[in-house]
Formats: sequence, C-alpha cells, structure tokens
Amino acid sequence: MWIDRLTTALLVIVGAVNLLPSFVALAPSRITTAYGITVDGADAADLTVLLRHRAVLLGLVGIGLLCAAFIPSLRVPAMVAGAVSMGTFLLFAYATPGLNSATMRVARIDIAALALLAVAAVLVWRKAR
Repeated sequence: MWIDRLTTALLVIVGAVNLLPSFVALAPSRITTAYGITVDGADAADLTVLLRHRAVLLGLVGIGLLCAAFIPSLRVPAMVAGAVSMGTFLLFAYATPGLNSATMRVARIDIAALALLAVAAVLVWRKAR
C-alpha cells in the first residue's frame, strides 16, 4: 500500500515539474522569466514558436505522468516518455557550453525530477515482481 502511495506522489511531483513550463505556450511573455533569454530581433518569431511548441510537448509529458499517477497501466509508458524527455534535455544542456544560469537551473530541476522518476520506476518494478 505504501509503495502505491509513494509512487503516486512521485509521479504527481514529476508530472507537475513537466507541466509547469507548459504555461509558456499560453503566455509567451514568460519566456524570459522561464529561460533567461529575450526573444527580440530578427529570429524572435521563430524562437517564440519553437519555445511555445516545446512548452506544449512538456505539458503533454506532464499530463501523461499525472494520469499515470492514478492509472497504473499508464505508468511504464509515461515514465519512459518522461525519462526520454528530461534525459535528452540534460544531454543537450551538458553538451552545450555557455548556457545561461536560467537554463542550467532548468537542468538542475530536471536532474532532481529524473532522480524522483527513477525511484518511482524502481517502486513500480518492485511491485511487479
């Protein structure tokens, strides 16, 4: 019983971490706050569209993880999607020199969320045995 409750709590936390940036899709003025960059200049429209699209995709991952918190049959695919999403961001972030402090803050948050997701995965695996 405690394994189920802990797994649910972990998936809710990781889902929320992924869902929060999705508000950039509806409020592109928050891009500067979220990522520490300005979207001015010649490529501003392109960058804004790309970041808003990223926000939608993160929202989908977040919703999937939140649903998986309460629907056990969704847990494995949602956790895989979350791990791939956060893992690739971390790979890109740490392979790219010169990122600003806001982007590195996002990377640190993703490290923590990925660790929580790993704990949830172990709990799901343990229960399935």
